[in-house]
Amino acid sequence: MILRKIQPQDNEGIAKVIRDIFDELNAPKEGTAYADPILDQLFEVYQKPKSIYFVIENEGKVIGGGGLAPLENATDEFCELQKMYFSPQARGLGLGKEIIERSLAFAKEQGFTKCYLETLPYMQNARKLYEKMGFQYLDGPIGCTGHTSCDVWMIKEL
Repeated sequence: MILRKIQPQDNEGIAKVIRDIFDELNAPKEGTAYADPILDQLFEVYQKPKSIYFVIENEGKVIGGGGLAPLENATDEFCELQKMYFSPQARGLGLGKEIIERSLAFAKEQGFTKCYLETLPYMQNARKLYEKMGFQYLDGPIGCTGHTSCDVWMIKEL
């Protein structure tokens, strides 16, 4: 498996991974990453300043990814861990941890001091990983991501 920065040809593959996971979990589609208007153009989105996105490729196929960008509608100290999704064959291999570590190192290089994330309550394995990586639960959201169905909010001091 190869962990690398997103490339233009990855847009379709990572969008499919994300949509398939929402189908797998029977998760809400409105107010989540599934309905993001940017979902089919992640390469272009993560070319913006202070943004990065990684994909996992296996035998030429994208099977997961995750990244980081400034948190919308928040102060400059905040970044957001975003679009962390993995197909079943990419789970449990430490790849999520690796993407988080690389993303947080990038965040520090960019001068961020706090990393925020949002998730869904039944994404239990993801929440366990975030806890293990030092993220703490919040009582409410920060910024305005547009993910109104995500009601688990977490933060990490960098």
